[in-house]
Amino acid sequence: MKINVTEYTPLGMLPDLFTFCDGRKVKSLADWEERRLELYKPAIELQYGQIPPGPEFLEIMPLMVRYEKRKMSIYKIKTGTREKPITFTIYCHKPNGNGPFPTVIDGDLCFRCMQNPETFDCFVERGIMLVTFNRCELVPDIDIRNADRSGTLYDTYDTLSFGALAAWAWGYSRVLDALEQLGLADMSCVAFTGLSRGGKTALLAGALDSRATIVCPAGSGCGGSACYRIHMKAIEEDGVERTSQTLAHILQYFPYWFSPALQEYSEREAELPFDQHFLKALIAPRVCFDSQAMSDTLTGPLNTLMTTLAAREVWKLYGKEENVLWYWRPGKHAQTLGDFEMLAEVILHEKNGTPLSDAFMNVPFDMPEPIYNFYNPDAE
Repeated sequence: MKINVTEYTPLGMLPDLFTFCDGRKVKSLADWEERRLELYKPAIELQYGQIPPGPEFLEIMPLMVRYEKRKMSIYKIKTGTREKPITFTIYCHKPNGNGPFPTVIDGDLCFRCMQNPETFDCFVERGIMLVTFNRCELVPDIDIRNADRSGTLYDTYDTLSFGALAAWAWGYSRVLDALEQLGLADMSCVAFTGLSRGGKTALLAGALDSRATIVCPAGSGCGGSACYRIHMKAIEEDGVERTSQTLAHILQYFPYWFSPALQEYSEREAELPFDQHFLKALIAPRVCFDSQAMSDTLTGPLNTLMTTLAAREVWKLYGKEENVLWYWRPGKHAQTLGDFEMLAEVILHEKNGTPLSDAFMNVPFDMPEPIYNFYNPDAE
């Protein structure tokens, strides 16, 4: 089965990952480690704002601790600054035993899929701990820029300009701080995941926190995995033609997710000094796994694969090309039980060397010419 792409409009070439701001070329892995520092301001601060710093403290209050199979342990986290702390709750679905466990962290407790017992069992039955939290406890998923922001992360770090995605991504790292402190997470095998706006969050959190060994954005689209410089249309499985989301569209409806500075580039994507291959490249050489649906044109199937292929040049430089994975399934915008099972497969592959199925790395459309002309230095 293939995606019927009816329109494909590239708006320009992707910025070069391997050229320094001063014009020098990356010639080695050591050069790349220097170059990657230059990606932070455009890919992170211009796009999402000034990321809040690590907290002054982190305290954990157990609310309910269960060790029996399928029993959930609940912890209250208090963190941030001593003057203006923030609290939120995490829910740990643990396998039998005391751990540490390979761990999935998902901030989408506000989504129905994360309240499904089958989702818990998908991981727990495989010896993987699933930890969920509601990212909206950190900042609401509504525009409160001109409202009372007390009690939110905006209030805790009120001198910084950041959007909701940055606040939610900060939450992933605080959850991992708590799990490390509790001794529950196997720190050699931690996955960040989320759907849609949660997928954008997981991708950003994984780019910022190198402790995430697997980063799995699902249907993350514009502001997540998708390339800003590509506009496309496709006919979905129901026979209806739909359009990928643009920067102007997402900034019209969700401006509070991003840095205010990004507004300057609305309808001017070709002038962006970055694209999402920069963000993905910050994850290298760890595992980056994009999970997508075929009838989800809004999130830009071509757009997503293009940034992945461009960023993969960095993984090639590390000799870790196999750590770039993708998967398309039939269906619409969702993170289904099948999607979670694919993530569990990646985790077991990373942890135990279990072979991956042949469902990965399918490309359900005719791939156009790349809109990048840079390659890892070892290929030149």
